[in-house]
Amino acid sequence: MLVSIELVPRSKEDLLRDITIVENILPQINVLNVPDLLRFDLRSYEAASFAYSEKKDFNVIPHIRAIDIAPDAPLPCVDRPEIKEVLVVAGDPPPTEQHEVYPNTSVDIIKRYQKEAPHLRVYAVFDPYRRSPKEELEELERKKEAGASGFFTQPIFDTNLLQLSMDWLRDETVFWGISPVLGEKSRRYWERVNNIVFPKEYDFSLEGNIHFAQRMLQLVKQQNDNAYLMPLRVDLGAYLTELQSFIVY
Repeated sequence: MLVSIELVPRSKEDLLRDITIVENILPQINVLNVPDLLRFDLRSYEAASFAYSEKKDFNVIPHIRAIDIAPDAPLPCVDRPEIKEVLVVAGDPPPTEQHEVYPNTSVDIIKRYQKEAPHLRVYAVFDPYRRSPKEELEELERKKEAGASGFFTQPIFDTNLLQLSMDWLRDETVFWGISPVLGEKSRRYWERVNNIVFPKEYDFSLEGNIHFAQRMLQLVKQQNDNAYLMPLRVDLGAYLTELQSFIVY
């Protein structure tokens, strides 16, 4: 089982601090993934290159927003030899109209990477909450045909849905998403923005989220699959310490 940690690139200093925390608590982990968040100045691929320059033992996978790439613009990371893998996401709408976007789909950009940068391994997104399972699995096949060789999932909050999705994707390389959701405000955000349906018994306390993450990691390990942790709104060191014994390579 491989485990990746998703670290938000608020700044170079914050990113380096978080990587050091991961190193100290989980020295066996050498995979990070970095989202591309427009509210911060540091873009994901810049953060990935910086992380590699400081910590060469880590493989850092930047998220690439499909809607940001102009048809005649070069693809991000093509000229960055330190980056070996990328994760293509559709991209949320920008916070201001000043940020120009383009009518690309993830499939469009994956095809471009396959054609223009075959040396890069490309991951895509699988989201069991976004649409019907049939439609999402059809989209997954389109992404595979375009050149995706693996998938990062939307964080999953139901072990029954995890096991069902594992059956659907049993022949794929997958990193199953795990993220805490603390309190009613966060719950409403996930439900509104990401169409999440939480089980009635879901515990939104910190302790409940930690126990749920431990259970998810157990199930992923049993299937010899991979996971990624998205430690939002928690103390990174404390959260990883609670999961330390469940992340054994």
